[in-house]
Parts: sequence; C-alpha cells; structure tokens
Amino acid sequence: MAALLLLAGCARGPDGRQIVMPELPELPKSQPSQAAAAVNREHARILAAYGGEYNDPQLRRLVTRAVDRLVAASDRPDRRYRVTLLNSPAVNAFALPTGQIYVTRGLAALANDTSELASVLAHEMAHVVARHAAIREDKARQAALVANVVNQVLSDPQMGALALAKSNISLASFSRAQEFEADGIGVGIAARAGFDPYGAERFLTSMGRNAALRAPPGQSDAQPVEFLSSHPATPDRVRNAVTQARRYSGPGSGTRDQAAYLAVLDGLVYGEDPNEGYVRGRNFLHPKLGFTFTAPEGFALDNTAQAVLGIKAGGTQALRLDVVRVPAEQSLAAYLTSGWLENIDTGGIREITINGFPAASAAARGEHWSFRLYAVRFGSDVYRFIFAAKQMTPDADRAFRQSIQSFRRLSLAEIKAAKPLRISIRTVAPGDTAERLARGMAVPDRAAERFRVLNGLAPKAQPKPGDLVKLVVE
Repeated sequence: MAALLLLAGCARGPDGRQIVMPELPELPKSQPSQAAAAVNREHARILAAYGGEYNDPQLRRLVTRAVDRLVAASDRPDRRYRVTLLNSPAVNAFALPTGQIYVTRGLAALANDTSELASVLAHEMAHVVARHAAIREDKARQAALVANVVNQVLSDPQMGALALAKSNISLASFSRAQEFEADGIGVGIAARAGFDPYGAERFLTSMGRNAALRAPPGQSDAQPVEFLSSHPATPDRVRNAVTQARRYSGPGSGTRDQAAYLAVLDGLVYGEDPNEGYVRGRNFLHPKLGFTFTAPEGFALDNTAQAVLGIKAGGTQALRLDVVRVPAEQSLAAYLTSGWLENIDTGGIREITINGFPAASAAARGEHWSFRLYAVRFGSDVYRFIFAAKQMTPDADRAFRQSIQSFRRLSLAEIKAAKPLRISIRTVAPGDTAERLARGMAVPDRAAERFRVLNGLAPKAQPKPGDLVKLVVE
C-alpha cells in the first residue's frame, strides 16, 4: 500500500569499454550499436520522467558556452558533454557516465547569474570525471539485489526491513562522499574557467531555502534523516563550497554575467507546463486531458510524471491520482477487486456516477492506514483516486467524498485560459520593496518570501533601485 502513495527513481547508465585481444576475433559490430541503443533508451526514459526536452535556443546557447568554457579549464579538456534542458519545474541536475548532463528549467529559473549555473554544470562534470555515476550504478544494483532478496526470500518483515535499511544506508553514505568531492572539484573547475567561485555558495543557499518553501504545510522545519539522505545537508555543502572557493580567491572575483543571464531567462516558463497538468492551490487542472479536481481542505498537491500526489498538513492524510487502463467490458467494480490492492471491503463496493461519468468506490484497511478508493471512467481512460487517512473519521471520509465530487470536465473557456506562468525580468524602481514587487507575483502564498528566494535575497533584504529582479507572472 505504501508503494501506491510513494514514488522513487534512480538514474542509470553504466560506462562501457571495448577490450581488443590480438589472439581473439574482434567483437561483433553489433556491440557499439547495442551500447548506443542503451544510451538512447536511458535518454528517452529521462525525457519521459521530466516532461520532455525544453526548447529554448537562447538558454541552450548560454549553457553550451558555459560548458565549453568549463571543459577547457578542466583536467579533461578532451571530454565531450551533451547537455539536455528538461521541461520540468523541479530544481534538479544530474549526469550519466556517458557525459550526458541534464538540467531542468526549474534549476535555471532559480539561478541568478551564469556563475551559479556554471557551478552546477561543473559539479555534474566532476561526477563524470570522477566516475561517480558509474560507481553509483554499481551500488544501486547491489541495493536492488538486497531488496529483491528481502521481498522474495525473507519471511520476517522486521528482519527484511533491517536488511534493506542497511543497504540503503551504505548507498546513501557513499553518495554523500561523492557530493562533497564533486563540490570541491566543481568549484575548482569554475574558478579556473574564470567564473566567480562563490556561485556555488549562493546557489546552494537558494536551493536550501527553495526546498524549505516546498515543504508540506506544517512541516517547514522538518529536517531529513541525515544518515539516509542521498545528499549532504545543504548547510554542510554551503560551508564546504565556501572553503573550496577561498582556496582560489576572495568574494567578488571572477565573472557572474548577471545581466546577460537574466536577459535569457526573460519569458522562461515557470512552474508546471499546462500541457502536463498543473496545480493552482488545491486545484489540479489538466487542459490537455480536459479534467480538473479539487483536493480536500488543507492539502498541498504535487504533480509528478507518474501521478498527482497530495498530503495534508501534519501528514495524517494523503491522496494519489493516476491513470490506469481498464478494458471497456470490465466493470469498474470488478476492477476494484481485481487484485491490485488487498483488504478491500468487497461488501461496500458501490457503482456511482460522478458529474455524469461512471465510477465505483470502495474502502480498504491496512495496518496503519485506511483507504477510500475511487475509479472514474473518463473517455477511454480510468482515473484512480486513492485517499488515505491514519484515522478514517467521518469528517475525513466526508472530505474525500466532496473531493471526488469535484472531478469534472474542463470547459472550453478554461482550456483556452490555461497558460503557463513565466519569468519576467524587471528593473527595480525607486520606492520598490520586496513586498511591493511580490504583490505582482502570480504565486499562491508567501509571495514576499518566494520573491526573495527566487532572487537570491537574504530573508529581510530589500532590492536596490536599478537592480534586475525576477517576477513570476501570468
């Protein structure tokens, strides 16, 4: 049941080498094509998970120039890299052993100058040079093997969980060391390329503050469990970045190219692309598929490539919406009992109609969670809603029922009005404050705080007249 509400992923892409021995026939020519096919499959998988490629020629040229400059200053100027911009609001970047570097537009939007972006690119290049991605693949494969043994062999769930936790701790600990090493190598590459080496410090600080903004309601102060974190805590990385930068110069050295960078960001899509569905407060809208629904009061929604996930403040309630294929001849009630979820109350299954669409509902109970399930047939697809509560009180069940009744078809006017939010670059005028500028931002809440995070300003800092700043506008 936990797997229905949680998603996990890992990057793959092991490095390969062809060894030719004089006494043996050379390898079949199909081998290189097989390696290329594997790379292409991995590339396609990443594009599918991150909303496809983001087409922005100006941003691509800027990134390519930064990569070329970093490569020339690295210990491997012969290494070739291919950078792909991903159409995702997530703040993320990663590299494959083949030299494939992926950067989301969400990360580009958070950076405030070229040196900050260059610090991320140099960090990912460092992972490739140090073969971290290949080593991580080996570790991930070992962890997957342990998980398989736990799932298929061990009968004691407590011992199985302990074995799996130990494998995860080993993998996470290894990754933390990799991240620190890549930070050090990356700062050195950026400094030798002439970029401001303190760009890493600034961007990591913004990244930490941005992550705090995205924390579930009521959990903004929650900290990840350190020994299970796949990355070092951001404050530790910031301190490490400063230490590394001081080895090369003091603050203010190197180029930042802020004006040129922000000019490229003007018009950048911000947040979710409506073509992939998007969240507005408690509402989820998908103009391409033509439907919308509203989450219960107090829920925060997150639109992922696989499902829409939601959690209520305090973490006592959650939801998941995804799409499944159900044959037209199979009833929705029969689908709910087809084995995809255990412990369903078969006596409580009901055939219902939701805003004109055929649907079915059921209840299920786990050891720690209770579930209210819905399957709604919308066109040729079936949308599956899974509402979960640690205590299924009458109020919670009523809120879930009200939420599913909000599922409806979007009107033509709503579909036409669905446009992405974008970054707009403005010049700060005399008298402008963070609070005043933030009032013009198309953000759901905490506008002033989001304005400061987006522009790399300290919590109480104010922009100065003449500064260039980013606003989020419709």
